Amino acid sequence: MMISQFFVLSQRGDNIVFRDYRTEVPKGSTETFFRKVKFWKEDGNAEAPPIFNVDGVNYFHVKVVGLYFVATTRVNVSPSLVLELLQRIARVIKDYLGVLNEDSFRKNFVLVYELLDEVIDFGYVQTTSTEVLKSYVFNEPILIAPARLQPIDPAAIFNQGAKRMPGTAVTKSVVANDPSGRRREEIFVDIIEKISVTFSSSGYILTSEIDGTIQMKSYLSGNPEIRIALNEDLNIGRGGRSVYDYRSSSGSGVILDDCNFHESVRLDSFDSDRTLSLVPPDGEFPVMNYRMTQEFKPPFHVNTLIEEAGRLKAEVIIKIRAEFPSDIIANTIAVQMPLPNYTSRASFELEPGATGQKTDFKETSKMLEWSLKKIVGGAEHTLRAKLTFSQEFHGNLTKEAGPVSMTFTIPMYNVSKLQVKYLQIAKKSSSYNPYRWVRYVTQANSYVARI
Repeated sequence: MMISQFFVLSQRGDNIVFRDYRTEVPKGSTETFFRKVKFWKEDGNAEAPPIFNVDGVNYFHVKVVGLYFVATTRVNVSPSLVLELLQRIARVIKDYLGVLNEDSFRKNFVLVYELLDEVIDFGYVQTTSTEVLKSYVFNEPILIAPARLQPIDPAAIFNQGAKRMPGTAVTKSVVANDPSGRRREEIFVDIIEKISVTFSSSGYILTSEIDGTIQMKSYLSGNPEIRIALNEDLNIGRGGRSVYDYRSSSGSGVILDDCNFHESVRLDSFDSDRTLSLVPPDGEFPVMNYRMTQEFKPPFHVNTLIEEAGRLKAEVIIKIRAEFPSDIIANTIAVQMPLPNYTSRASFELEPGATGQKTDFKETSKMLEWSLKKIVGGAEHTLRAKLTFSQEFHGNLTKEAGPVSMTFTIPMYNVSKLQVKYLQIAKKSSSYNPYRWVRYVTQANSYVARI
C-alpha cells in the first residue's frame, strides 16, 4: 500500500501537520480537501464520505477529536487499509503526546514529524507499533498541563466503588518521564461496546448487534505478565443455532458470535477457565474484539408518533424511556428525526421542569434535533413538536418522516454482561501492588426506531 501525502487539519481548516512523501499530488490538496468537506452537498448528504475523488486524487480521511487526519494518493489502494492506517497513526501520536488536540500537536511538532518519518517511508508503511517505535524515536514529548484539558462530564464515568479513577489518567504519555522522577504503576482496561438496534413502528426489536472491544493501556514498568479472567459462562459461537434462536439465551450465559485477540495474547487456559495471559506492549491496544447478536435488553426504548393536527399542521411526539438501573447515568444523548420536505416551521414543547435539554429545527436539512445532557436510569422524557407545512400533504405522513435515530454514551454499563472478573499482575516483590482501573462504556452505533 502506498500513499502520496499525509496531513492533519483543524476544524477551521488550519494546516497543523503536512508531509508530502512522493510529490505526485498538487500542493493545494489541503485547501481542496477542506473546501470539499466543508461544503459537501452531493447525493443529498450533509457530510462528506470518508473517501472521495477530486481531479484524479483520492482523499481518505477520519475525524478524531475534531481533527481531520487525511491521506491522499493517485493510485488504486484498499480504502479500508488506508482508513485503518489513519486510525493507527492517530493512536500512536496519542500514545506519545498523551492527549490529541491542536495545542499538543503544535507544542510537539518536531516529535510528530519524527514519528511520521518512522511510520511511513516514501509513502510505504513501515510500522504502527508504539513498542517498535520506542527504539527509533528519541524526542521527549512536551506534555499539556491537566488544567488545560476539557473536563469529562459526568465525573461519574471514572467512579469505581470507593475509588475514583483520576480524570487525566488515560491522557498520560506512555513514553514521557515523570517530572518527579517516580512513575505511577497503573493499568487501564476499557470494555467498550457499540450497539446497533432497529425497532419496528410498534416497538419490537427487528435487529440487534453488539460490536465490543477490550482496550488496554499499560503504565507498568518492566512489562510484567498479566492475566485477565472473563465470565466462566462465556461461550464462543452458537453451536449451529440460528442467530434468532433465543430460547435458552437467558440461562446460557454470555454468547459471542465470534471474537479475535491481539497477537500478544496467549490462550493456553482460555478454553478451560476463560483467562487471557499477555505481556502488554507499550501504548493503547485492543486485547480482544468481539461481536454478539444474542438477544439483549436495549438501554433505551423509543416511541414516536406523528399525526395530522389540522390543515397544514402536524404534531410529533417522541418518548424516550431509560431501561437501565437508576444508579446508572447516560450522557450526551442526541435524537434526530427527518421531517417531511415541505416542513416550514417547528415549535417545541418539553415536559415541565426539564433541564439540560435543547431542541432545534434545521430548516435546510428538514431535521428535528433534540439533545439531552443526561438521563438517569428508569427516567422517561417526552418531546412534543408542532409542525407547520408550506403545502398540503397527501397520503401517509409516517412514510415521509423518520426514522428516529439516537446517539448516547452510558458509562459503567454494558449490555452484553461480559465482565472482567479479575486483573492479575505478576508480582515483582511482596510490596508491588499497582493500580488497576476497569471501566465499562456503552455507546450507540446505529440506534434507529421506525415510525
